[in-house]
Formats: sequence, C-alpha cells, structure tokens
Amino acid sequence: MKTVKFGIVGLGRLGKSHAENIAFKIPNAELLAVCSVVEEEVKEAQKAWGIKYGYTDYNEMIKNDELDAIFIASPSGYHCEQIKLALGKGYHVFSEKPLGLYLEDAMEAKSYVNSHPNQVFMLGFMRRFDKSYAYAKRKIDNGEIGKPVLVRCYGLDPKAAMEPFLKFAKNSYSGGLFLDMAIHDIDLARWYIGSEVEKVWAIGGAYEYEEFNEINDAETGSAMAKFKNGAMGIFVAGRNCAHGYHIETEIIGTKGSLRIGTTPDKNLVTVFDENGVSKECVGGFLERFEEAYLEEVKEFVDCVLTNRKPSLTVEDGVLSTIVGYACKESFESGELVDVKYLEPVMI
Repeated sequence: MKTVKFGIVGLGRLGKSHAENIAFKIPNAELLAVCSVVEEEVKEAQKAWGIKYGYTDYNEMIKNDELDAIFIASPSGYHCEQIKLALGKGYHVFSEKPLGLYLEDAMEAKSYVNSHPNQVFMLGFMRRFDKSYAYAKRKIDNGEIGKPVLVRCYGLDPKAAMEPFLKFAKNSYSGGLFLDMAIHDIDLARWYIGSEVEKVWAIGGAYEYEEFNEINDAETGSAMAKFKNGAMGIFVAGRNCAHGYHIETEIIGTKGSLRIGTTPDKNLVTVFDENGVSKECVGGFLERFEEAYLEEVKEFVDCVLTNRKPSLTVEDGVLSTIVGYACKESFESGELVDVKYLEPVMI
C-alpha cells in the first residue's frame, strides 16, 4: 500500500509529539522532512529519528518533490500563509488549529482550501477523534438522549502551565482565551447541537494573575451562547486549574444527558494511603488526548490514500473562529453580541 510522505513544520511541544507519531505510530505514514527555525530542534529530530531531510526555512522544505503532505504545527500566526504555500505546491495539508489568528486569515485560508478541491485539507480539532467524544456523538445521532438542548463545557489548563503561558503571551498574540482555548469546545458544541451560534455573552477577568489585564485577556472566562435552533451553550475556560488539566463536557437532551470527563482521572488507579482515598489527575492536553492526536492523523492519511474528504472541514474552522471572535468581542465590551456570519450558513 502507498505511503504518505510528510514534511512537518514546527517542532515545539505539540509539533514534536505529532512528528514522533508520524515517524513511528501511524501506519502508511513516513516522516521524510522536519522544519523549524530552531536549528538545534531540526538536528535533534534528524539524529534521534533518522529523518532524511532537515530545514530551517519552510520555503525550502516545500520545494521537496518527494513529499506528499505538509503537517503544520508552527505558531498560529504562520498557519494561514503556510497553508496557502503548501496547497499552491500541490501538497495535501494537515494544519493544527487555528486557521489563523485573525478572522481575515481564516477566511483567506478557506478560500485557498476551496480553490484546491483535489487536495485533502484537514484541521486539528482532535477532540472529535477522542473515543469518548465520538461515542457521545453516536449516542446523540441515534436519538438516545432525545433532542440536545444544552451543551456545557469546561476547559481548564493546569496552574503549572501558567508561567510559560504568560511568558509566551507577553511576547506573542495567542488569540485570547476564547479563540485559543474555548474554540475546541465551540467546535464540539456545534458538532453536537447541529446548529450555528446566533448570540453570545461573555465575561471573565484576572482573578489571581493581574498580568492578564496587561494583555487584555481573561485568566478565567465564561460565555453563554444561543444557537439558531434555540439550543444553549455554556463555555467555561481558564488557565489556573489547581488540580490539573480538566476537560469536561455535558450534553443535556430532552430524554437524557451525557457527561464526558466528569473527573479528569489520569487512569483507573485509586490511591489509598495516609491522606485518604485519591485519584491522580491528567497533567496536560498531550496526555489527555494522546490517542485522539493519533486518530486524527490516521484519518487524514486514510483520506489521502482513498481520495476522499474528511468530515471535519475548513468551514468548521472558520465558523468556530467566528464564534470565538464574537465571544472575545462580548468579553471586551461587556455586551450581548449577535454573531455575524460573512456569508449564508446552511443549517
């Protein structure tokens, strides 16, 4: 069977994990080239994993005609331009979220993807490929909880990650709490509800770390959404979770409810000791969604090999970004915001 030969750009924490997955854990995938502006990262990956090509210039990597696909795991501000360049060279493209840091970027990326219909494009909303989230979707589609009327999401980053995040955010634009973090929950809610968001109201603040006021962002924030079909969404996102990485989703329907990740258990072990009875919590997104990161790339590879399109589209990225920006606008203004779509949305 044919092998999809990848070049990856970005070898930070997430990029390195993706690169290792492609190199060793995904059938019919081969990591042929790595690219990073940090030369030491390139040399380290080539030496450790036996990678044939190494680059510090993305434009040089996409000249390599041995490649079939480009995997984009670079900082968010580069995604849109790198998507355009890769598609223009004829490659299939997998990009980590977001499409871009600004709505204009996302719309531009969408235009380029849609103008290259013979190439596979996929965006990294990995939670759709988590077994529990996918199981819940099947339950909803089968009507087992009736009509979904409310989705409640918690997305809380561990307090242990606060210092590196603030260091990054003071020097680079992350997109803010709702675009950087809550966008995963927005995508899930759209997926589960089967409708687009009509109105949002968002609040939040800097409750322990005043540095968030300096970057005009929320340490912890929440948003309430009304969907066009009348359903409701509640999104809570924060960066100061004392017990670890807490991702929880509840879908309430007319005939029942589903909850995913009610407690962020590291595993099935319960500890009994002098402190009582306890369970360890998962420490971060790479640990919690380890399998989902594998499954999404397996799906991308299969789409390339079988010449089909992923169910997760570039439009999903754009529509979630539009809602994220509306939440950001509401947070900054304190006002209820009507979500403005730039073109008609089919429900």
